[in-house]
Amino acid sequence: MSIAAERKQELISEFATTNGDTGSPEVQVAILSERITNLTEHLKAHNKDYHSRRGLLMMVSRRRRLLDYLKRKKIQRYEGLLKRLGLRR
Repeated sequence: MSIAAERKQELISEFATTNGDTGSPEVQVAILSERITNLTEHLKAHNKDYHSRRGLLMMVSRRRRLLDYLKRKKIQRYEGLLKRLGLRR
């Protein structure tokens, strides 16, 4: 499931490291987390939607890879992002 353009802009402005930043790992993980949450809610109502479930697993894997990258490069940014998003490792 996609997210509204306004919500995406809110996430970008909240998690951006610099002005106009849309590609940092923090922004990408925040957007993916929002999409994962929306898709999880969709799958609770439509539990036999296997195509969307596959997309959900792909998004979770992509978020995990981005978090692993961030952990390798900047451990402080990684830990801060986990706290801000409420994710657990």
